[in-house]
Amino acid sequence: MTTNNPNTILKECALHEPCSYISGNSQSIHYKIIQECTKEQCEALILRGWRRFGSMYFRPICQDCRACNSLKIDVQRYKFRKSDRRILRKNSHLTTVIRQPTLTREHLSLFDRYHHYKHQTRNWDAPKSDPKNYYASFVQGHGDFGFEVLYFDGDKLIAVDLIDILEEGISALYCYYDPEYHGQSLGRYTLLQQIEFTHRLGLKWIYLGYYVEGCQSLAYKSDYTPSLELSGRPEEDEIAIWMEKNEPSPL
Repeated sequence: MTTNNPNTILKECALHEPCSYISGNSQSIHYKIIQECTKEQCEALILRGWRRFGSMYFRPICQDCRACNSLKIDVQRYKFRKSDRRILRKNSHLTTVIRQPTLTREHLSLFDRYHHYKHQTRNWDAPKSDPKNYYASFVQGHGDFGFEVLYFDGDKLIAVDLIDILEEGISALYCYYDPEYHGQSLGRYTLLQQIEFTHRLGLKWIYLGYYVEGCQSLAYKSDYTPSLELSGRPEEDEIAIWMEKNEPSPL
C-alpha cells in the first residue's frame, strides 16, 4: 500500500532538531502534511511507524540511532491485571463522550493545567496553549477516523483522550487530564478504556507510538504486554513486519 498521492501530500520534508527523548542527542524527522487523508492511508502509515498530529504525519529517520521503537499492544491477548481492575473500579463513576475532535475554552484550560503540572513534575516545556496550534495538532485532519474521548466527573471535564479508530486497531494520539485527579491514575485509566473499547469493536491492537528505553515519559508503554514491535523502518511499498516484544507480565 502506498500513500504517495500527489493530490493529498501538500508538503514533505526532513528536519534536524534536538532530540525529544534523549537529552543531548539530535534527531532527524521525516514529515508529511497530508490533506484529506483516508483511513486506509492513515493505517498504512501507522503500520510503518508513523505518527499523526493533525494533518501532519512524521517518523524518526535518524541514521546513527535506533532508540525509537514503534510499539503496539496486542489487545487480543492482553489480560487485565489486579492493578488494572482496581483502576477501572476506582473510576467507574466517570462518564464518557466520544465524538469528532473539537476545540473549546474548557479544552484549552485543561490542556494548560496538565502541561503546567508536567512542567513541575517532569520538567516538560509548558508554553501557554494557542488555539491555532491546538486546532492544527488535535482537531485538523481527523477525517472519518479521528475522535476525542471526553471524561467527565459529573459536569466537569477531567480528561481528553485523542484516538484514531482504524480498520484493524486504534492509534493512541495524545491524552491530557486534570492534575487535581492525579491520584485517580487517569492516564492508565484512559488506556485501559481504550483496550476495552478495542475489544468491543473486534479490533486487534492499540498503537502507542514510540518507546525509548530510559525515557521516563515513555516508560509506561512497556507495562502493557504482550506487545509488538515494528521491525526496521519499512517504506510505504514494503511489507511491515511486527514482532513480539515481551511476554505477558505476571503482576
